[in-house]
Amino acid sequence: MHHERLSSLRRRGFLAATGAASLGALALTGCGSTGDPETSAGDGRPRRGGRLRAAFAGGGASETLDPHLANLFVDVARAKALYDKLADHGPDLAARPRLATAWEPNRTLDRWQVTLREATFHDGRPVTAADVLHSYRRIADPQQAFRAKASLEPIDLDASRATGERGIEFVLKRPTAEFPNVLAAFGAYIVPAHASPDAERQPIGSGPFRFVSFVPGRSAVVRRYDGYWDGAPYLDELEFVVANEESARVNALLGGQVEYAHELDPTTARAHENQGRIEIVRLRNSAMQAFAMKTDRPPFHDERVRQAFFLVADRRELVDGALSGAGEIGNDLFGKGYEYYADGLPQREQDLDRARALLKRAGAENLRVTLDTSAVAAGFTEAASIFRDQARKAGITVEVRMGSKDSYWSDILDSGTLSCYRSGAMPIEAHLSQRLLTDSSTNATKWQHKDFDALYRQAQSTRDRTERATVYERMQRRLYTEGGFLVWGFADWILATARNVRGVEKNAPANTLDWARFDKVWLG
Repeated sequence: MHHERLSSLRRRGFLAATGAASLGALALTGCGSTGDPETSAGDGRPRRGGRLRAAFAGGGASETLDPHLANLFVDVARAKALYDKLADHGPDLAARPRLATAWEPNRTLDRWQVTLREATFHDGRPVTAADVLHSYRRIADPQQAFRAKASLEPIDLDASRATGERGIEFVLKRPTAEFPNVLAAFGAYIVPAHASPDAERQPIGSGPFRFVSFVPGRSAVVRRYDGYWDGAPYLDELEFVVANEESARVNALLGGQVEYAHELDPTTARAHENQGRIEIVRLRNSAMQAFAMKTDRPPFHDERVRQAFFLVADRRELVDGALSGAGEIGNDLFGKGYEYYADGLPQREQDLDRARALLKRAGAENLRVTLDTSAVAAGFTEAASIFRDQARKAGITVEVRMGSKDSYWSDILDSGTLSCYRSGAMPIEAHLSQRLLTDSSTNATKWQHKDFDALYRQAQSTRDRTERATVYERMQRRLYTEGGFLVWGFADWILATARNVRGVEKNAPANTLDWARFDKVWLG
C-alpha cells in the first residue's frame, strides 16, 4: 500500500489504504477480551493471555488471506500476523532484517547474497531458500496481478539460485544499491513451497500467529504461534473484525466490543483525546498530502508557473484546515523524516508578491486552472477549497472539480492538469523510481527528464551510502526547485485502543514494520 492508490483504499479500508458490513454484522465472539487477572497485572510489564479484537474497515467478499493479494489495510494486518517478509521498513523507511539476517552485494551491486535466519512455518517445516524463490516466482507470475510484482522487477529470477538451505544468490538485471528495499517490498511475503496455493482454506506462514478461522467481510481469528522466531506473541488469540464505518469502529471500542480501532478521522480523535475512556495513537508522517501539477501540459509545462504555485500555498493553513491540525507542514518533497530526506532545504513559505511576479514573467497573469478533487480521501475536498481561496489572492482563478470516488485515481493519472494527491509511506528511493522516472508506472506529474533518470541510475550504482545520499539530495533539490508535486503536508494516521491495551508502537508510519505489530501487544 505505497502509492496514491492507498487513498482509494482508505475509503474501504487499506495502504497509502481502503464497504458493506455494519457493526451489527460483525462476527464478534463471546470470548473474553481482557486477559486472565493472574497474567494481566497493571504494573506495566508485558503479560501473556487473552484475546484482542481489532476493528478495521473491510472489503466484503473481496477480502483475502492470500498475502500476495493483500490490498486493504485489514488484508495487510492479517498477512502480517500470519506471514513474514525477508525485510521490512523501519520508522525512517530504511530496510530492517526480518527472515533475512544479512544481505551483501558484490562489487558491481548486481548480485546480492542473502542469508536466512532459522525460522519455521506453522507446520514445523523450516523456512528455506527454496521457499523464498518459490514465493518470488509466484509473485512474478505474469498471469497474476500481485502487488509486489513491480517491486521485484529488478531480480532475474531465472538466474537467481539457492546457495544452500538458508542462502540465496539474487542475480539482478542492473546495479541496485537499494536492493534491501526490494526484500521489504509491500506484499513480498514468503509462503511455503510445499503448501497448497489455496491460502484461503488453510494458510500456512511463518508469522507470529497461526490460522484458526476466516469469514471474508466479517472476522478472522488467529492464535499465538509458540515457535515464532522473534518470540511468541503475548496474546493467546487475535481477532480481526470488520466495521466499515468509522463511527461503528469507535462505538465498538467505547462499548467494549473491541480493543483496537483502526483509522479515525482527526475530528473524532480530538473529541476523545484525553477524555479517559480510550487511548488515541497518532502515527506521524504516514501520508504525504500534495497537489500534483502535470509538467507536460499548459500551464504547468512552464516551471515558473509551478514555482508560483509553490509560493501560493499557505501550508500551515492547509494542515490546520484540511487535516484539522493532525499532521505537519511539507516542503514540496516526499518523505519528511525518512532515510535520505533532504532536510537542509529552506522551509518554503507563502509569498504572493513573488508568485504574481513569476506568473507575469511566464505570461500567465489572470490564470485559470481546474483543480480535480474527490471525497476519496480525508481532507481532499477541504484542501481544494482552501487552496482555491489562497490562489485567488495571487490573481489565480481555481475551479474545483469533484471527481468520482470510484474512478478518481485512474482518472487523474492521465487527465487534467492539477489534482489533489496523497501517498502512503514508502522509501524515498521507491518514490523516485516509481513516480518520477521517464518509464515510471505511476507518474502523476508526468515528470520525464533523461538527466534525472541518469541521476537515479548513478545512485543505484553507488556503493558508498554517503555518496549515494549526495546524489539523492541533488535529485530532491531539482524537484524542490521545479518539480510537479506541491507537497503541503504530512498527515497523521490515527487509531485508538482500549485503556488496557499496551505495547502499541507510536513511532510507526502506517505500512512500516511496527504498524499493526500485534505480536508485541498485550492486555494490561
